[in-house]
Amino acid sequence: MKRLAVYCGSSMGADPAFADTARALGGEMARRGIGLVYGGGRLGLMGVVADAVLEAGGEAHGVIPQALTDLEVAHRGLTELHVVTTMHERKAKMTELTDAFVALPGGIGTLDELFEAWTWNALGYHAKPFCLLNVHGFWDRMIGFLDDVTGSGFMSPARRGQLLVADGIDAAIDMLDAAAQAGERKMVW
Repeated sequence: MKRLAVYCGSSMGADPAFADTARALGGEMARRGIGLVYGGGRLGLMGVVADAVLEAGGEAHGVIPQALTDLEVAHRGLTELHVVTTMHERKAKMTELTDAFVALPGGIGTLDELFEAWTWNALGYHAKPFCLLNVHGFWDRMIGFLDDVTGSGFMSPARRGQLLVADGIDAAIDMLDAAAQAGERKMVW
């Protein structure tokens, strides 16, 4: 795995463990030679993970809509900053640049990005794996809800099984790397 897309909040969140994990993830990615692909912002967990990658000597590739650049939230110290017109273009460019996706805690933007990556995978637009990094159980209730969706017959167990879940950074990177290396493109319903 050469590059990993990290979806996360543009705020810090209430638990200091969120920023600590973002910082540690960025450092571990750089240590392993894995470049960061992310939303291009300087604020919140987004800025923390990007700064950690850069401080550890890694590469950080941001993708940000012009409207957010105009609000001066773009990170100006990145290896590469792609400025796009729309959020849809942002997600498409991030998908193009990455080998896998991981979601740290975040809000509606993080959820939107995660579920669109999953949907695009389901439709066969890409075969890239995705994982929740479950910091202090942040994703537990959503995982339970997705299990309920599956139990209610709206998602197959195979589709549900595509969403990897890890409690730690090493586990998340290792699972994603193994899945990316396998590179299987198979439709599951």
